[in-house]
Amino acid sequence: MEEIALPPLDVVVPPEGLTIGDVARVTGLPVSTLRFYERRGLMLDPTPRDPGNRRRYDESDLAWIGGLLMLRATGMPVSEMRELAELSRRGGTERERLRILQAHRELVLARLEETRRHLAALDTKIDAYRRAIADRELPARTEGRHA
Repeated sequence: MEEIALPPLDVVVPPEGLTIGDVARVTGLPVSTLRFYERRGLMLDPTPRDPGNRRRYDESDLAWIGGLLMLRATGMPVSEMRELAELSRRGGTERERLRILQAHRELVLARLEETRRHLAALDTKIDAYRRAIADRELPARTEGRHA
């Protein structure tokens, strides 16, 4: 299957990998969230450790975390993210993963439409205030000219 295009994380990963603190800085996630993702089974593979038992993240880990960030930002529940991770660890599960992503896409589209309606309502309210201010200022400007 071809690689899925996700927003890239702008970082060069050294051969020894990145520490959890480095990954937290690059992703904007707290260290506690990265640990939570690992404990809850959201990482595709167990996070490698160095001889001192410190986590070391490679490029594939960062790509996976980028995907998790996108899914969370679009409102996917952690339980569905875990299900995707579990399915992604097994071959032949593309149909199930597709089902989850399509269902999530429908929810994202519904929220997007709702957001568009809210934006239109905000625009209407902003226009009303601009007109009210302009209407109030117009008589004041014309009165000053006749003085």
